[in-house]
Amino acid sequence: MGLSGVAGFLVEAEAHVSAGLPSFVIGGLGDSAVGQSPGRIRAAATTVGLPASQRRITVNLSPAGVRKVGAGFDLAVFVAIGVAMEAISQEVVADVVHIGELGLDGAVRAVPGVLPAVLAAARAGVRHAVVPAGNALEARLVPGIRIHPVRDVAELIQRYERLHAGYPVDEVPVPPAVPAEQAVPKDLSEVVGQAEAKLALEIAAAGGHHLLLAGPPGAGKTMLAERLPGVLPELDEEESMEVTAIHSVLGALGDDVRLITRPPFVAPHHGASMAAVIGGGSGRIRPGAITQAHAGVLFLDETPEFDKAVLQSLRTPLERGTVSIARAHETVTFPARFQLVLAANPCPCGNGWGKGLDCTCSPTMRRAYFGKLSGPLLDRVDLQVHVQPPGLSLSGHDPGEGSAAVAGRVAEARRVQHERWRAVLGSQRPVNSGVPGSVLRSRTWRLPPTDTATLDRSLDRGGISLRGYDRSLRTAWTIADLAGLDRPGRDEVDLALSLRHQSGVAA
Repeated sequence: MGLSGVAGFLVEAEAHVSAGLPSFVIGGLGDSAVGQSPGRIRAAATTVGLPASQRRITVNLSPAGVRKVGAGFDLAVFVAIGVAMEAISQEVVADVVHIGELGLDGAVRAVPGVLPAVLAAARAGVRHAVVPAGNALEARLVPGIRIHPVRDVAELIQRYERLHAGYPVDEVPVPPAVPAEQAVPKDLSEVVGQAEAKLALEIAAAGGHHLLLAGPPGAGKTMLAERLPGVLPELDEEESMEVTAIHSVLGALGDDVRLITRPPFVAPHHGASMAAVIGGGSGRIRPGAITQAHAGVLFLDETPEFDKAVLQSLRTPLERGTVSIARAHETVTFPARFQLVLAANPCPCGNGWGKGLDCTCSPTMRRAYFGKLSGPLLDRVDLQVHVQPPGLSLSGHDPGEGSAAVAGRVAEARRVQHERWRAVLGSQRPVNSGVPGSVLRSRTWRLPPTDTATLDRSLDRGGISLRGYDRSLRTAWTIADLAGLDRPGRDEVDLALSLRHQSGVAA
């Protein structure tokens, strides 16, 4: 099994063994890890008495024109050589996928990306998969395929010999998953005050809208962003499998192997490189933070401190929900449908709010600071709110609503959206942020001119683009859904437009 991005594909390992000068050649566009596998396979074969080092061996990984990455092909190549040398019966391995890296002592070691590889095998109709014992719990998350763990090649050959002779074989025991220490959930009631910012957070969660929080340090921007996953609905079965597969490729599942059912929250440091955020890297192309945040939240704290090229690269994934990394030898596409939350201070020193008497920033410094937040990027952010620091008078007040209460309203609003747009868009769980503007402006869903008067004037005067017009309509529909209305009225449209321009951030 091979991986292209975070999707698996079937690879057939073919082996030809003949007499002649000893050699071992592997073809099929393998990377350096594949090129080094002959040494590992020869040493592993020696442990079970296969004279691989004395033969002329040619291996092809088909399809030969598709690049193969990683050491996970070792076990499949070993089995193919065993069949060619008549040490393994071809009948017992005809409908079996083999995944794993070989140690010099014949041990079968765990590799990343087993979950998407086994998932692709199951979808291709394969019914048996041999995987390292260290990957067995992960592989068994995939339904419709039987997983056979293996610890070393000697054990595997013995099992195949018994199967060929018609004897039953015992399953290799797999250690149970080690439950991870559960993190204490972050509740929205811990945020003091900030009624307007909490409203924007609830609207963002209900409709899947992108959000910008601008305000002085200590106002609670990071606290608000960290509590957004707690009010989002759980992932459905397909999303859970996609997110878990991404973490499998990244090797981030850990010992507590289970399907990920909560939306992920990813917050890269502002010094992160283009490859770390968008994806890429030399040699093997790896997914970045935007893919790790798929079906969840990507939080960019201190957004103006990020490299401008990194921020500009977010524009296409925000529109398409995918990101394509192009190299000379291949192009890899990763899923990247995430909810973006940006946080920014009012100026580089952070004191440029209110009267700004303590601010030490010049106008030039301010322009350079916010210049990284370009107009096209901000135009894709539906809600842009200013977060004021809470006053001391709020310190003794009772906590506000908790995440559970807000999550209940968000879930109900999402249910309404699913019922409304499922027949129109055809997707299973559509939300307002994903509805095309052409649909909202069509005869069936168009709002009366009296309700969109303020929005229309803003478009005519150039205060908002057509993209911003459509995004404001989507936000208005979400506000109406939270209020239990059939359609948004003028108040909802005006509120949506107000929340779009409240931050005071200018590109």
